[in-house]
Parts: sequence; structure tokens; C-alpha cells
Amino acid sequence: MRAVAFFLFISLISHPSAFAQKWVNLFNGKDLSGWHQLNGKAKYEVVKGEIVGTTVFKEPNSFMVTDKDYGDFILELEFKLDAAMNSGIQFRSESKSDYRDGRVHGYQMEIDPSARAWTGGIYDEARRDWLYTLEYNAGAKTAYKQGDWNKARIECIGPVMRVWINGIPTANLVDGLTPKGFIALQVHAIDKPEAAGQTIRWRNIRILTEGIKASPPDDIFVVNLQPNSLSDQEKKNNWSLLWDGQTTRGWRGAYKDQFPSKGWNIKDGTLVVQKSQGAESENGGDIVTEAEYGAFDLQFEFRLTEGANSGLKYFVTESEENKGSAIGLEYQVLDDEKHPDAKMGVVGNRTLGSLYDLIPSLKIKRGQHAIGEWNSGRIIVYPDNRVEHWLNGYKVVEYQRGSPTYSALVARSKYAKWENFGMAKKGHILLQDHGDEVAFRSIKIKSLE
Repeated sequence: MRAVAFFLFISLISHPSAFAQKWVNLFNGKDLSGWHQLNGKAKYEVVKGEIVGTTVFKEPNSFMVTDKDYGDFILELEFKLDAAMNSGIQFRSESKSDYRDGRVHGYQMEIDPSARAWTGGIYDEARRDWLYTLEYNAGAKTAYKQGDWNKARIECIGPVMRVWINGIPTANLVDGLTPKGFIALQVHAIDKPEAAGQTIRWRNIRILTEGIKASPPDDIFVVNLQPNSLSDQEKKNNWSLLWDGQTTRGWRGAYKDQFPSKGWNIKDGTLVVQKSQGAESENGGDIVTEAEYGAFDLQFEFRLTEGANSGLKYFVTESEENKGSAIGLEYQVLDDEKHPDAKMGVVGNRTLGSLYDLIPSLKIKRGQHAIGEWNSGRIIVYPDNRVEHWLNGYKVVEYQRGSPTYSALVARSKYAKWENFGMAKKGHILLQDHGDEVAFRSIKIKSLE
């Protein structure tokens, strides 16, 4: 026995990780030691080894907050809703007197039993709104089980934040805005007196802060808010940067052999079309990728100035010999409030996110960021010619190239004079010079062929 004990001791001291992998309970099952309440006055109590949160009418969002802050960690806990109420788990969150009088803000793992089923998505409480909706990962909408105990896992290592619900990966966010903060259990505000008394329960809350090892990459979509970068999971899932964030490599002027000598500027990781006279391609002109693309998933970020107009075009062939901007299917980039083009066309088919002059985008107020802020665009072209436009996590346009509806829309548009408009098997991707200042960054692509 002494020999066995000595062998085990030597094994442990030879492998320090055996000590490091130590989970710590954040809830002792008896009382709320190590926690304190912020903002609203919803009721929190310990009942039979569970923390029970109860809604109170006319109280704002309430938070039961850890006394300690955490940076890199893996958090696991179980939760159960006794009613169809909204809630969430804050992580890397803060409360500061100089920010909205101490309002709790930061990352939140959403608990959402509504029909949209976004449980496991990531919301930026009291700050930037939705960062990772489950529209990005629709297959995970069934992970949450209403009326049952659900297990959540939140993994934060460096800028990478990942969420699992009942073992199913639901969200993957890369963002460096808040690297450290508290963990909190939310009881959401209610707007009807009859909703008072609804409860949410939490139990088995534990955290790992030492000897952390990232879970293996999976294949779900990654929202990467670090400019011009690719995470390990994006690389594993075959994403590549279409613009490197520093040079003009891979791009040239439309109808030209070289990148324009004027009209475009690269500064601080942004690719900026400079303001001129507000007309198409009269300064630097459009720029296009040197390579051509067929079926693909394309992401890009853009920042508008007041009254600006631009666009991202795809399936550009440069064969039409157009005198202005090169011809292609266009994801409209526009200040809808201040640019007159938004009032032209038909039923708003020249507004932000629309398939320009063909299909208007779905208008979702919280899905459109203010002028001067970064917006996230996405275009998916499937091998069967289905196409989707996305704006800040919301799908705003869908159609199918070559369908009867598509052909009818083209026939009544400005593109009717070009035979087989938008039907090329492959084409260049284009950023438009419309004479207004617009910045682009984080342009990345994944082939779907």
C-alpha cells in the first residue's frame, strides 16, 4: 500500500495539471454567500438547494451578481423556467457608476422560451444589443427544453466565447471589448401585473479557472468582431480573408489591371472609399476581387457616413461595358434617412440590405445600426442558386437566381437590357465607389461549391 501511495504521489507532482483541473462551486446550496443583488428588486432566495428568482411588477431587470470577477473560465450550471419568461446569465459583465448609473451591462447567455427560440445566443445587455442570434445557428433552436432542467456551459478563453445548451453548441463569439467581469443570474423585468410571481431556478453552479483547455472546434457559424481576423474555428471551417486588412493584395480597379491610384485609402485596418462628388465611379472607381466566385458565404463590415451611398456587388463579369459602376447583383449599402435613392425604385428596393432595384429588405429596427457605427453584412449564395442577404444577424432578403419570380423582377428593372443579368456561373466581388465616404473591413469568404 505504501508503494502504491508513493507512486500516486510521484504521478501527481509530475503532472501539475492534475491539481489545476479543479472546479469551484459558486453556490453552496444553502445561502447567497459570495453573491449580491444589483439594479432591480426581484426576489432571490435559496429553496431546497436551488437559487430561485421571482419576478416583481414594475421592477427593472434584476441581477444576482458574483462578488468576484472572472476573465478566462468555464462555467457550468443548470436552470429551469417554471413559466415562459425571458431570462439570462451574465458573464464578463460590469456595473459602473459612470455608466448609466450602475446599470449592469455586458455579455449575456440568453434564456428565451419564446417562439423564436434563441436560448444559448449571446446578447450584449444594456450596450450593443444582439451579438449572436440563433438565426446564425438555427439547428440549435431545439437544444433548450421548456419545463425541464437544462445544462448550460459557457467557455471564455481569451476573446473566444462559446456556449452549449444540453451539450449542443449554440453560439461562438470572438470579441475583446470586455475581457473580465462578474457572473450574474438575471430576473427579467415584466410589463404586466399578471406576470408577477413567475420563477426561474438555478443549481449546480460551478466554475473552472485554472488548467483550462478549450473544447475542440465544431462547425457552427462564428461571429468574429475582431477586425480582419480569423479564429481557429473559422480556419477549421474553411473561411479565408478576402481582404488582408493592410494592403491592396487580391483587388484591382473594375475594368483595370491595377488598384486605383486615388479615391481609396487604407487606414487603421479599414478600406475606405473617399468622398468626391457623390457620383458613380468618377473618382477612384469601383474595385473588384482578382478572383471569381460561384457559390459562397461572404461576410463584411461597413460603416456609413451621413447621407452616404455604396454597395457590394457579386457575380460581376465586367462584360457589360457599362460607363458607370460595373454591373452585378448588389447588396445595397445606404443611409436610408438621408440619401434620396432610398425613396426611389419600387417599395423600398433601393434601401439598406436590399437586392438593389429588385427586392426590398426586411426592415428590423434593432437590426440596423446608427450612422457612424459598424454594421455586419452577409451574403450566402447556395449551389442551387438560392441567395440570402443578412444584416446584423437578421436575414433580410431571400430569392433564387433564375426562378420565374427573379426573371420577372429583372424584366421590370434597370437591368432588363442586359441578357441573363446576374446569372453568371462565377463572378468578381465588387466594392462600389459612389462618391461618398464608406469604410469596409473584415471581408471574408467561404466557398460552398
